[in-house]
Amino acid sequence: MSLLLHRKTWPRYVRLRDVDLYVDVVGHGDPLVLMHGGPSADLWTMGAFRRLADEHTLILYDHRCNGRSIGPPVSSMTWENLTADADALREHLGFDEWTVLGHSFGGHVALEYALRYPDRVSGLVLLDTGADAHWARENAPRLLAQRGYGAAKAELVRRWFTGEFERPEYLPIFLRISSAYMPHHGWRGLLRELATGGWRSRMRPEPLQFAGRTLLPGWSVTDRLGEITAPTLVIAGREDFVFPPECQQELVSGLRHAELLLVDEAGHSPQDEFPNQVIPAVRHFLTAAVQARRTQT
Repeated sequence: MSLLLHRKTWPRYVRLRDVDLYVDVVGHGDPLVLMHGGPSADLWTMGAFRRLADEHTLILYDHRCNGRSIGPPVSSMTWENLTADADALREHLGFDEWTVLGHSFGGHVALEYALRYPDRVSGLVLLDTGADAHWARENAPRLLAQRGYGAAKAELVRRWFTGEFERPEYLPIFLRISSAYMPHHGWRGLLRELATGGWRSRMRPEPLQFAGRTLLPGWSVTDRLGEITAPTLVIAGREDFVFPPECQQELVSGLRHAELLLVDEAGHSPQDEFPNQVIPAVRHFLTAAVQARRTQT
């Protein structure tokens, strides 16, 4: 394993290609890279998974133009660059392959990565994500309205996911729609996220604006899911309004080797709402995936 993994030096900036990625590496064992959601969030929102560091080397990083990563303009946030950054990080750290976990937008990046770099993916965990942008951009506002949240909040959600807001509106909109993300847990789920490192987050509206306006319109890999051969675990909250159960069924039916876990009474972040269900499920999958990979080789 690479000498680059000495723990005392992390987190730190890693210069790759045209970007300085903000990266944290913790734990020991087989590698698991965690791709955060948003876009506009950062690696600190993935803190719930740090308890896996007792058995796995966790690689957490901020996507280009997100969090503390610096360098190129937001217009460089393309699928080609997002996935190439991840693979350059893998190579930099000295791993031949790794398991990839992506949450929400990070799940989109994970799917693109698995399609573009299939030989580098030993396993795939898709957490509250989808293979088509229409789920968040079109379906989420309709679903919230159907659940009784009201037309005003549904319109804010539509603007949020299509990037139709100005920079000063970012935080006010998020605060107004945040209750929909964890419908049964509210501040308790948020406090759990903050306690596991979320208080360190550096949120940036520009990548969410760019994704909503430029990157995500028309994006879909639904018809390519069958090309992904890595064993896959799909996890989602049963009450997630962004990527609801119908979206998860679409994922599982399209993937060749996938299993599904729907978490009751959970919304968009079951890892923070019900960590005692989600983390053991991920741990079990990682162990099984690694063993299967080693058997094959």
